[in-house]
Order: sequence, then C-alpha cells, then structure tokens
Amino acid sequence: MGSVKELVVEVMPHQDRLGEGLFRFSDDYSVFDWGKMPDEVQGKGSVLCMMGAFNFELLEKEGIETHFLGVVENGKVKHLDELSEPVNEMKISLTLKPELPFVNGAYDYNSFKKAVGNNYLIPLEMIYRNSVPIGSSFRQRFEPTSLGFDFENWPNETVRFVKPFIDFSTKLEEKDRYLELSEAKELAGLNEEQFNEMTKIILQVNEVISRQAKKQGFENEDGKIEMFYFNGSLIVADVVGTFDENRFSFSGREVSKEVARQYYKRKQPRWIEEVTNAKKIAMEKKARNWKQFCSVQPEKMDSSFLNLFSEMYKAGANQYLGKKWFEARDLKEVLREIYEW
Repeated sequence: MGSVKELVVEVMPHQDRLGEGLFRFSDDYSVFDWGKMPDEVQGKGSVLCMMGAFNFELLEKEGIETHFLGVVENGKVKHLDELSEPVNEMKISLTLKPELPFVNGAYDYNSFKKAVGNNYLIPLEMIYRNSVPIGSSFRQRFEPTSLGFDFENWPNETVRFVKPFIDFSTKLEEKDRYLELSEAKELAGLNEEQFNEMTKIILQVNEVISRQAKKQGFENEDGKIEMFYFNGSLIVADVVGTFDENRFSFSGREVSKEVARQYYKRKQPRWIEEVTNAKKIAMEKKARNWKQFCSVQPEKMDSSFLNLFSEMYKAGANQYLGKKWFEARDLKEVLREIYEW
C-alpha cells in the first residue's frame, strides 16, 4: 500500500461489513509522487505510527469515528498508554478499495462506484489549509486576490487564512490531481447532505489537531485526511496529523516532509525539472504512468543531512506527543542545524 506503509489484510471487507488489518509503517518516504525514495529515514515508521495513533485517540475522545482499533506490541492490541516503547504497527478496520480502471486515457469512476456499494474508500484526499507557507504548491494555483487577500503577489512569508480553506485532490490516480468542488462532489459518491457532513468532519479534525499542535508549540499549517463510507457513516481513515500528512511549523521553521522536498529542490533541481516535465507529457499523452517519461533518477541524500532529517522526525514526535518516546535532541537544536545545512 503506497510507498511508506504495508497493509496486511487479516479479515477481508465485504459490501455489507468492514474487514480488519494492520498498517506496518516503514522508514521509507516519498516526495513529488515519486514513490519509494533511495534512502530510509531511520525511526520514521514508528514516529508516524505513534503520532497517528495519538491523534486517532484524540479524535475518538471528541466523538469523531475513525478506523483505528489500537497499536500492536508483541502481538497484542493496545492503547498508547499501555506501551513500553514505540511501535510501528497499527490495527485498523478495512473498507473496500477496488482498482480504479484506466480506459482510453481516462479514469473510469463509474465502474469504481458500481464495485463498492455502501462500503468504500472515498477516492479523494481532503486537504484543509490554515495558512499558505513558503514553498506550498497552492501559491502556483491561486492568485492571492482570488482568495480575498489584499495583495497581488505572494509575500516571502507564511500567509494565514481567516477561516480554513478546504481543498480536494484525487486519491487513487497515478498522479494527484486537484479538483474543482463540483468534480469532488461527483467523485465522492455522496449526496449533498453527506458531502456537507464530510466537510464538517474535516473541520473538526483540523480543530482537534490544531489544538494539540498549539499546546505543544507547533503551528498546524495544513493537513490531509482520507475517509471511507460505510452504511451511512463517514469514518476517518489512513492516518492524520503526522509529519507526512501535515505541514507543521515550530518557531517559524518547517517540521514535515517539506524539509525533504526543499532539499531536493536545492540539491537536485534537474530531477525536479524532469519530474515536472514528465507529468506534463503524461497528461498530454493521456498516459497513466508518468515516470516512464522521466530520464533522471533521484539521488541519495547526503548522509549528514539524512541523519538530521531522521532526528527531526523523532524530536518532533517527542515534542508533539509531550513525551520522550524517541532518542533525539531538543527539536529547536535539530531544526537549527537543518536550516544551517
């Protein structure tokens, strides 16, 4: 499943019932839709699992339904406060996710909907944006004035929304594609009332994670959410509020996967250019696999930077969770070295 975690199916889902399975979080990472990058980020899998579990427990205390069933230590399903050390396995409920057919240069969502009935992964990524940090691709899609800001060009600083902005992109296509609201409603397979309920849940998740982030000194800039639909219920799925799903900042500095994106923009701009061009060519040719048009491969990170990147995940998790689960220095010290690198 994806490039950073493995899905182990223990009980198969059906149209009339949920299944059960495990997420096994790896130390792999992905940027720019590439999939598995050439390095492993030591400890990252456990960081994502622990943060995801922590946030699911927060959501459930607020009455928000999720697919989280617990974390797994020595084969036993537990709550976080029962653990003796960090783990990288999470027990979850499973929904149906059939293949999304690609026919004559286009994705066939009608066939997808016919295959799922009333138990399916909503084929959208739901994105809430509390601010627009430097480096966000959002700045390339919108002019500030079209969003109600009183300046024509994006400033060289983070810009905050008065109210969260909700964005949608595709989830199951080869390359993420941002959607107009009308298309997002069509692909979701929900009626108007259900879609509005989904939007309400997105804002609730944002509020819960932003509250925890602020408590621990972070700014929750934006985050991704996935949900599935089961017999009238909308259930928060995948994981939420991690350094892969969200952009957090701490003392004005990014603490997220964005650090890796910016590294490659500085150190391997030719690969970034090739990725951008390959995606354009694939779109023009209506080809599913854009990577076939990319002639440059990403190189490994410098080892000293990779070690700092790994320590950022661990130190960031310690700070966010309010407990030293991982061996790492203070987050401020780690970030200072990353930004001096």
